[in-house]
Amino acid sequence: MKKTLTGICLCICVLSLKAQKNFEYDRQAMFRFGGKAGVNINKIDGKAFSDEFSYNFMLGGFLQFNLNRRWGIQPEVNFCQSAFEATDDISDIYDDLVEGGSQKKQKLNYLKIPILVNLNVGPSQRVKLQLGPQWGQLLSSTKNASSFFEKSDFSMLGGLWLQLPFVNLGGRYEIGLSNLNHVNKPDNWGSQAFTVFVGVTF
Repeated sequence: MKKTLTGICLCICVLSLKAQKNFEYDRQAMFRFGGKAGVNINKIDGKAFSDEFSYNFMLGGFLQFNLNRRWGIQPEVNFCQSAFEATDDISDIYDDLVEGGSQKKQKLNYLKIPILVNLNVGPSQRVKLQLGPQWGQLLSSTKNASSFFEKSDFSMLGGLWLQLPFVNLGGRYEIGLSNLNHVNKPDNWGSQAFTVFVGVTF
């Protein structure tokens, strides 16, 4: 009888410690934050632009609110650089933009703020499907290119996020919902981009 009671007490202690550990883990995992850096592979669609993707960089930080084991919300602030190259058959206003049709790539610097919904895939909670809207603000450009583009725009994001205990990595696809053309409205300038990144989570 004494051995039985001892065994029961040991089982209760083990289960209590395990439950406490899981509770502490869940409580800590409810809120996390971190930073990331990566490559922004973008393209601007329109008659005035080359139909090619450009490789640029991005830097950002995020807050992660895990509302339960299945889903959460992740707001971010990212600095992204985009690039474009004009084609040969453009109007004078576009020729002025690239100094007489030299077709040099111009840089656009954006501040982008996405609000993403995280959906956990599988029991590990390490793989997250991400989807949400994004607002972008044009900060600066090379050769005064920003005067030809709208100052703000909206887009939608979708991608996958792998969150290890300290390191995070992932990839996303971005599709623009706004016409970026500030000078010739009939010519619609759309945007799309792929982002691949790696970062740290605290």
